[in-house]
Amino acid sequence: MNYNNNKKSILLPVLLAVALAIGILIGKFLPAGDDLPQHSNIRSRNDKLNSILNIIESNYVDSVNRDDLVEAAIPAVLKKLDPHSVYIPAKDLARANEPLQGNFEGIGISFNMVTDTILVISTIPGGPSEKMGLLPGDKILYVNDSLVAGKHISDEQVMGMLKGPKGTVVKIKILRNGEKELLPFDIIRDKIPIYSIDVSYMVNDNTGYIKINNFAMTTFEEFMKGLRDLKEQGMTSLIVDLRGNSGGIMEAAIQIANQFLKEDELIVYTKGRAQPRNEARATGKGEFETGNLVVLIDEWSASASEILAGAIQDNDRGTIIGRRSFGKGLVQEPISFADGSGLRLTIARYYTPTGRSIQKPYTHGFDEYFDDLTERYQRGEFEVPDSIHFSDSLKFTTPGGRIVYGGGGIMPDNFVPVDTSGVSPYFVKTRSLIYRFALKYTENNREVLKKFTAARELEKYLDTQPLTNQFVQYASAGNIKMDREGLKTSGEIINTQIKAYIARNMLDNKGFYPIWEKIDTTLLYAIDFLKK
Repeated sequence: MNYNNNKKSILLPVLLAVALAIGILIGKFLPAGDDLPQHSNIRSRNDKLNSILNIIESNYVDSVNRDDLVEAAIPAVLKKLDPHSVYIPAKDLARANEPLQGNFEGIGISFNMVTDTILVISTIPGGPSEKMGLLPGDKILYVNDSLVAGKHISDEQVMGMLKGPKGTVVKIKILRNGEKELLPFDIIRDKIPIYSIDVSYMVNDNTGYIKINNFAMTTFEEFMKGLRDLKEQGMTSLIVDLRGNSGGIMEAAIQIANQFLKEDELIVYTKGRAQPRNEARATGKGEFETGNLVVLIDEWSASASEILAGAIQDNDRGTIIGRRSFGKGLVQEPISFADGSGLRLTIARYYTPTGRSIQKPYTHGFDEYFDDLTERYQRGEFEVPDSIHFSDSLKFTTPGGRIVYGGGGIMPDNFVPVDTSGVSPYFVKTRSLIYRFALKYTENNREVLKKFTAARELEKYLDTQPLTNQFVQYASAGNIKMDREGLKTSGEIINTQIKAYIARNMLDNKGFYPIWEKIDTTLLYAIDFLKK
């Protein structure tokens, strides 16, 4: 079932009640202000906003752009609703939809700005840049005959140059190590996949790990590929990582939950003023209905992530580990307008199988709503679970007898605090330099590093290199003096992060995560939990 299908016949009465619908849908068919009686103060209530725009256009002291006024009014109207009903202008809609669609149109590279030059970090497999022969380490100096190196252009500007409609051409000139002349490429833009599964790999002989960064149209297909690959490698226990996953398409979360639950078990249901109760239940055809299951969440896990975690928790199917999730229990429906803009309107709330709504309150204003995570941090919630208090009126019981709560996110079964044990003043000062150093090290040693095709092999080689000492010298050149006590506290974290970033530069996420795992206390807790 798809909760994102347009139900315009139901939404029309709602839309007509807001300025957006009045201004765009029927504005042009209403009489102009000077056609009304000159001294009349009686105006149709439903016509008020449009009449105000007409009066401004006719009588305001300076000339105005009606479209600009409408665009400014829409967000103000939506602020009277909820924090997640949003208007997206035409210029931003395509980009806003890219993570949900699972693709964009461009040349297919990952890049970074190094010394004000576009450095190709990697090419998307099968993408136009890879097919044309671009290589990691290439530096893009010209785009469409315009010099881009040394021009202080932003990442946004670079993406604006390289993205574009499928079938169009972007001309670039690159500087490649070992080549005396700039190399020209005419690259035809194409659809480029955006992967919502960061990585799937075996953390040990029987435990698989899958990290989902968002829920898009392609997520379920990606997830199933990862799940099946892990099962072929002997997986009997699975860790699904939803940390930092802010949500996305609801249907993808439902499809994944279906892989874990038995036939007819409730996954989620939705209900709204204009929406009848709509249930999603498991089909009994899941590919991991048995086997140990852990789901990782944190304060940034929201929306579809909470649907998946709630379905697992409320059906007593697995163990939720981490910290309390964000608390977004509202369902948005996308609505498109003729000018290319769009609206995501909240049409329903969703409820976990026990009947709890995990939407946190927003009655005290949107600023307070989004500052909630800061307040959680300040009262110590990220460090000790005792600082979290739920009302008894929000208490629910799972079929297995576990107590769960609604009204503000998913509370994990096993709490893991933020790990600050390796944080020192030296680490805080140098943290922003770690990635830059790793990138520079990669560029200086690419010929040696490219011999390694697996994270463990690359890590073993990097362990023989004096990375920490070289980093200290690099930081000193940036006027951050060596701190022996700081290195004693943070040296292992710094060294591991350097290795992980180098591995990402060479092998993408399949190189990064197996190394980063060593300092990921929540993941390490989950692995140990499953062993026991």
